[in-house]
Amino acid sequence: MQSQEYMLGVDIGTTSTKAVMFSAAGKVVTQHTVEYPLLCTATDMAEQDPEQIYTAVLTTIRQATAQAHTLENVRAEQVILVSFSAAMHSVIAIDAQHQPLTNSITWADNRASAWANKIRDEMDGHAIYLRTGTPIHPMSPLCKLMWLRHDHADIFSRSARFVGIKEYVLHRLFGEWLVDHSIASATGMFNLQNLAWDDAALAMIGITPTQLSQPVPTTHQLHGLTPGMAQQLGLLPDTPFVIGANDGVLSNLGVNAIAPGQVAVTIGTSGAMRTVIDQPKTDPAGRTFCYALTEKHWVVGGPINNGGSILRWVRDELATAETSAAKQRGDDPYDALMAIAANVSAGSGGLLFHPYLAGERAPLWNADARGSYFGLALHHGKPHMIRAALEGVIFSLYSILPALEDMIGTTERMMATGGFARSPLWRQMMADIFNCEVVVPESVESSCLGAAVLGLYALGRITSLDAIAQMVGSSHQHKPNPENVAIYKRLWPIYAAIPQQLEQQYHALAEFQRHT
Repeated sequence: MQSQEYMLGVDIGTTSTKAVMFSAAGKVVTQHTVEYPLLCTATDMAEQDPEQIYTAVLTTIRQATAQAHTLENVRAEQVILVSFSAAMHSVIAIDAQHQPLTNSITWADNRASAWANKIRDEMDGHAIYLRTGTPIHPMSPLCKLMWLRHDHADIFSRSARFVGIKEYVLHRLFGEWLVDHSIASATGMFNLQNLAWDDAALAMIGITPTQLSQPVPTTHQLHGLTPGMAQQLGLLPDTPFVIGANDGVLSNLGVNAIAPGQVAVTIGTSGAMRTVIDQPKTDPAGRTFCYALTEKHWVVGGPINNGGSILRWVRDELATAETSAAKQRGDDPYDALMAIAANVSAGSGGLLFHPYLAGERAPLWNADARGSYFGLALHHGKPHMIRAALEGVIFSLYSILPALEDMIGTTERMMATGGFARSPLWRQMMADIFNCEVVVPESVESSCLGAAVLGLYALGRITSLDAIAQMVGSSHQHKPNPENVAIYKRLWPIYAAIPQQLEQQYHALAEFQRHT
């Protein structure tokens, strides 16, 4: 009798790393998460300690395998693969001895904003975008490396190479500097047509391909864990590790949003809307990204900077008493926030919140954008402010839809995932603002499941990524409420007009904040 097989999906995220053990049928067996801080000790800074993240990867894998053994008697030889998802846009400067010279500079770091503006306005940045698929924005390694070269020349000159966080982790495990096409395609330095580093982009920065990792397909396998490391992780030394892809494209795969007309919406720390096409495509207006999943699957869409981070801000700054009381009762503090917001009807009494607390990416691509409440009146209270913040995140995502539909046509189905998907209230807001049925898989581990399924594809265990359809399980479905739809349709033009009118003021205020 053939023994049951299992697979591990590992997601190296912005605020945590998660390892999920799945059965071959896609059922979650065990999971373990390790959180770590985002270091924001200076204006526009958002870094992480790469050693903490490496340790988190080891810990989550070890705990997931140990728990699976305890709960299901899963043995090391039954784990057929480990496959990776990771956040995009990170940069670590590495010296000749393979040691970090910097922390991991994350997507949320905006210190390269002046260089992003210069590249976009004076250095033919749009042509670079059209070749590489990554909008010109301080999130991208392209802009970060220009900033390092000119603003931190001492570090830049001592750097032997520049890598992302997944590359750093896998080098520690296997001793090779490799980057998958998916992570590479989110650097702003990778030519989508040639599947190679873009010569002109690298020449502009002043680096060579040898200072970057070797690009490989997302299905590339790594072998040869040392016996000691394999024992530490609860795996066999010959367990194949699949390099995997970035968390965004794997989230689409993990919710089975890979057919034409299907859109995935994710809200984690940040957020994004994405859809899958069969060849790389960029937007003449520069509004969307294009990242690789496989050579036959490309993901286009737009990200927002402010998703679940807004909910955390609301919790910490507006509702400390309520969330502290919830903790003392043993309740989830976020459930307490949703209960407060539910006391207010759709539209928050005409209060609008633009959630640009960390600048904004799509469709503004403006790192200087700043958050605001608009429409405050005497009748508004804390519940209105909390609900308006939740609605503001969905409105921000909705603003990406026109650019996406210009590329793919009408949206036929919307799949939602991420931490926000646990909230029925927030899911219903999405259905009402988008005026579209929203389908939410019961399992929210989409990036980890996407990584695991890509691993099966890499090993030849499945012949098509469509096999994901049998693994996503049951779902929640939300249909639009016509009364709420009518309210949001009235508010949307007002919401959309405000950022356009405040562009100069955003810049002036951001400059003031940087120098105080």
